[in-house]
Amino acid sequence: MSLPDLFFVAFVTGFTMTAAISDLRTRKLPNWLTVPALVAALLMHTVINGLAGLGFSLFGFVTGFGILLVLWLTGGSGGGDVKLMGALGAWLGAGLTLRVFLVSTALAAIAAAAMLLAGTLSRGFGFVQRRYLAGGSAARPNARRPKDRELRRLRRQRRRLMPYAVPVALGTWLVLFSAWHSASLPWCRKQGSQTQTVTPTVDNRTPQNTLPT
Repeated sequence: MSLPDLFFVAFVTGFTMTAAISDLRTRKLPNWLTVPALVAALLMHTVINGLAGLGFSLFGFVTGFGILLVLWLTGGSGGGDVKLMGALGAWLGAGLTLRVFLVSTALAAIAAAAMLLAGTLSRGFGFVQRRYLAGGSAARPNARRPKDRELRRLRRQRRRLMPYAVPVALGTWLVLFSAWHSASLPWCRKQGSQTQTVTPTVDNRTPQNTLPT
């Protein structure tokens, strides 16, 4: 692994780890974490690969941001999650971002099923239904009032089994390890460069058999 590869892997690992810790502690992903990471990704890819690198980074940002934006619009994620995946996509590019999303979704589903099963066995299905599966009280808060918006946000966070940044971090590390192991890290290759292939030379000389006299 080259020095630029090590820098990229270290930055992405540190970024996702910080996001996971922040989401675990506060249930928030602050702008001071996601926005500078996005800007750094755009600058780094542009410096290394020029306009092709900038396009690579922007396409990854659109991929990550777009996927989570759909979930946010349907109430399946928070605004910080959208910015997290957008910044991560700017570093990884579209291909690895899709892989991270699929792996993290699978990890989140497995963890959620395990937590629901453990809660059902320890406290009963009624507790699990009230704690995680209930849609809220009959008197729903008014989304136009700030206090009601905050109340709805707190209710949504309370029903979340796991902060989204945790499976994203785990999925990112698994995908990075797989990409490194298969020598397919995309960011430090010159975009558009051709890979040189080495053709093995074949010795066409026929061996001479020496017969005993």
